[in-house]
Amino acid sequence: MKMRQRMAPYRLTFFSTALVLAGAALLTRVAAAPQAAIQTGSDKGRLRAGAFAQDITPRKFPISVNGGFQDRQAVRANDPLYARCLVLDNGQSAVALVVVDSCMIPREIVDAAKAQAARKTGIPPENMLISATHTHTAPTVAGVFQSEPDPEYVQFLTERLAEGIIQAHSRLQPARVAWGVAEEPRQVFNRRWKMKAGVLNRDPFGNTTDQVRTNPPRASADLLEPAGPTDPRVTVLSVQTAQGEPLALYANYSLHYVGDLPPLSADYFGVFAGVIAGKLKAGPSFVAMLSNGTSGDINNINFREPAPKRQPGEQSRLVAEAVAEAALRAVEKASYRHDVPLAALQQQVRLQVRKPTPQDVRRAEDILSRAKEKVLRNLEEVYARETVLLARYPDAVTLPLQVIRVGEGALVAIPCEVFVEIGLELKRTSPFPITAVVSLANGYYGYLPTPEQHALGGYETWRARSSYLEVSASRTITQTLQAMLRRLASAQQQ
Repeated sequence: MKMRQRMAPYRLTFFSTALVLAGAALLTRVAAAPQAAIQTGSDKGRLRAGAFAQDITPRKFPISVNGGFQDRQAVRANDPLYARCLVLDNGQSAVALVVVDSCMIPREIVDAAKAQAARKTGIPPENMLISATHTHTAPTVAGVFQSEPDPEYVQFLTERLAEGIIQAHSRLQPARVAWGVAEEPRQVFNRRWKMKAGVLNRDPFGNTTDQVRTNPPRASADLLEPAGPTDPRVTVLSVQTAQGEPLALYANYSLHYVGDLPPLSADYFGVFAGVIAGKLKAGPSFVAMLSNGTSGDINNINFREPAPKRQPGEQSRLVAEAVAEAALRAVEKASYRHDVPLAALQQQVRLQVRKPTPQDVRRAEDILSRAKEKVLRNLEEVYARETVLLARYPDAVTLPLQVIRVGEGALVAIPCEVFVEIGLELKRTSPFPITAVVSLANGYYGYLPTPEQHALGGYETWRARSSYLEVSASRTITQTLQAMLRRLASAQQQ
């Protein structure tokens, strides 16, 4: 989530509390072996594909919008929100890929939608990848900071996700696919900055030990250097009908979001879908989707320069155009195949929660007792509320990790806002020629910094419902996924 100076109504709905606690109780309490045997296809299988864009725009307004410290209430939709769905089936196995115009989606919603879709399609839930784009202008479905979900929209979204997969499955037809990779380095910047000596960085807990500042003042003389790298790669899975007509396109890019459109909006992810359809001269049934890569510390702001003057939506259009051009370059000379192996593997990992101490909770309760309004007005108050709520979390949580193979390429799914260093490492060590890492996939468990970035501090490491996994979580997750990738690759060779 982007760090912004916004606070919101001091409230905690019964629904959001029950969602967290019930979800934690339902999850397995120990790290498990893969949930199901690897579903593999055959090189001789004839591929079929189906795609569908399921409208998930709410019917009822006003509605809460998350993505900031203060809750916002949307009274209309600036543009439609969708769950864009793609199903691939080679006669031996099937997988479903879904990209949702949402900031983040809790695991309980994802699991319920998968179960409903599995009953109608026969696709195993562990073969379904559902991820959020991370637009900050979509309805709240995960309680973070002062935004809490509307139970009616949560139910609506769950049913719509399932229906989108079902509809895509019903549209299966002979198809062929191709992978490609290109680069668009001009739109990605690390948003965590080391500041010059003498600059004081305060956190909401009364400390001044942070060595980095997230989203610092633009063009400031105090800027030293970015605290990490970027990933410019645009990875694309292009799907055509047997006759060579565009059917669907699944892309992946490591950019947080743009944020220049009013709520409700799909942000640049939605603009990209329309732009790429136009560039391909695709028909009305074509579905394009842009998944969020490892962008936990990446945004679209060049902090070395002053902010340019733009009209609302202009930056989203510029970024979408640039990423769409890269997507076209990625597959312009690609070789399409209809004999594509499909495989999926899912595994659980158990991680500790960075819970507040009793002393932390007493301090937070004291701060809240002195707050004069229900709408919390400063970071100290907001994080005091987060401290009280996080104290109710279990001591550990179980996360789903997933790897899906489509031909020569692999999709890696992590249910966090993943730092770019992690994605770069997974791509570097993957046994597959092409690998894309999808963040905010199959659930939401906050930011995933590396231990080295934890040591630097900064917004993404501040303990809250947006960042609570143990400091070494990224190492456990990376090592588990590397083993899963190796297993998936070796299984296909046997």
